Amino acid sequence: MARIITIAQQKGGTGKTTLAANLAAAWAADRRVALLDTDPQHSLARWHGLRAARPQAPPAIAFSDTAGWRLAGELDRLRTTQDAVLIDSPPQIDTDARLAIRAADLVLVPVQPSLPDLWAAEGTLALAAAERRPVRLVVNRAPASGRLRETVEAAITAGALPRLASVLGNRVGFAAAFAEGLGVTEAAPRGAAAGELRRLLDEIEELIR
Repeated sequence: MARIITIAQQKGGTGKTTLAANLAAAWAADRRVALLDTDPQHSLARWHGLRAARPQAPPAIAFSDTAGWRLAGELDRLRTTQDAVLIDSPPQIDTDARLAIRAADLVLVPVQPSLPDLWAAEGTLALAAAERRPVRLVVNRAPASGRLRETVEAAITAGALPRLASVLGNRVGFAAAFAEGLGVTEAAPRGAAAGELRRLLDEIEELIR
């Protein structure tokens, strides 16, 4: 029975799709993984197409872009055929997003170190709470230091908001790997970005085990 992880955030540009792709690529090395793209922009579908077209195929990742009234049935099918399912949800709270959150064993909400990102996350956090689903913020595209990052992390702490301790930095390695249809653990396994991604994976696996 698959573990389902939904990546959700009302604000666009927070790195939802990149996070989904990197988690899937890392897990695909030793388990059956599926991606479900319900974001209307379908950037994850294009990444998966790049991956499938590579001359030396990396580990396979199943893919679906089913949405709307077929979504619940597709989730039921994937839950029985995969070990992990990662859902890239729409950048707004609509029916598909609600279904994806309701089905999740864990909801991840990426936020860049900016207050608008954090404010935008409030609706997703509230929906996850209403659906009684575990949820965690993921600080993404963060500079190594700086006042803005400190301000956002202080706001997360002050609000007692659930978050993962691991932080993904603002590293070119994530964008470079994505452009090749890969994850950072595949494109540059010894790089700093891959190390950050693995630490994030360790935390996620503790939560869903």
